Amino acid sequence: MKIELVATATFGLEAVVRREIEALGYKVLKTEDGKVTYLGDEKSIVRSNLWLRTADRVYVRMGEFTATTFEELFQQVKAIPWENYISPDGRFPVVGTSVKSELHSVPACQSIIKKAVASRLGEFYFERVMPETGAEYRIRFSALKNKFTIMIDTSGAGLHKRGYRIKDVAAPIKETLAAAIVQLSFYRPDKILVDTCCGSGTIPIEAAMIARNIAPGLGRTFSSTDWDIIPANIWKEEKKLAYEAGDFESELRIKAMDIDSNAIKAAKANADEAGLLDDIEFVCMDMMKWKPEGEYGVIITNPPYGERIGEKKDIERIYTKLGKVLTEHPTWSMFMITTDKEIEEKFFGRKADRRRKLYNGRLETQLYQYHGTKPKREKKDE
Repeated sequence: MKIELVATATFGLEAVVRREIEALGYKVLKTEDGKVTYLGDEKSIVRSNLWLRTADRVYVRMGEFTATTFEELFQQVKAIPWENYISPDGRFPVVGTSVKSELHSVPACQSIIKKAVASRLGEFYFERVMPETGAEYRIRFSALKNKFTIMIDTSGAGLHKRGYRIKDVAAPIKETLAAAIVQLSFYRPDKILVDTCCGSGTIPIEAAMIARNIAPGLGRTFSSTDWDIIPANIWKEEKKLAYEAGDFESELRIKAMDIDSNAIKAAKANADEAGLLDDIEFVCMDMMKWKPEGEYGVIITNPPYGERIGEKKDIERIYTKLGKVLTEHPTWSMFMITTDKEIEEKFFGRKADRRRKLYNGRLETQLYQYHGTKPKREKKDE
């Protein structure tokens, strides 16, 4: 069965999510703000949830239409073939948003959509009242200027919830965002990677998972795990293939440091939970004392930002140190995410090679990308 899927994404990461989807072999239909639509099938639901590192959730797109009255909304939702997905005992809660639409009341829209789906399923399954005791098929609607998009959530909990983060520290970075930054850095396992302000260890853990080709969803379940349209053997086979795809032999050189001993304890606990504790060197130290080792390496870091987390002078010390590293070690690259918008020339002596606006939760941040000089290629003898 051909299925139109939608992978939602943090604003600014749509291109990264698109590359991941295409790497899985699926045809992208369109890329919009915050989402990528692509074509797949039942197996695609499984693979997308197991393998997408930077998407927030994966949805089945059920329909799109214009409605300006509740009667129009009811009839158009009822016309959708919900029985193709929702089982007789399926639970189908409804959530959504309405922006600049005549049907602006979200609770009212939820109620109408719920009644329409129940009416359709009741007629199909010959039930007066749907039991809703089985698997979850959470319906999400979005109304923008009277245009409704109706989808079913295949993921359940957000895809950033890998399952390894059992200890947290102040203002952690989301796993999906950390993975995106690592991918944007073009980090490779043969390089040295350093996180100078590792916090709870999300960036180095995501880097190690990417280097080892570990499927990010391998250790968790999804709402679609129990869907009738996806046989259990497909989940079993895809998880087996995902495990076999992992590279557990290559040597990794990943170093993570933090001045806070509690942060290092949390990071170690999380890395251990992820099965990657032996792949990352965690050190409790002041990054001011750190010196890069090796000719080529990459710094990927999410230093403290904002008065809430650290004092301004301490943050500026971090910027100054990183700027000094870039000056003294021109072959090293740096990818730093922060809320500060005007720090390039003041602390790093030059504009970033690339700058990208991203969102860490609700905070608008900048990803500063400084590319180190590449090694010279040896000329072949003629």
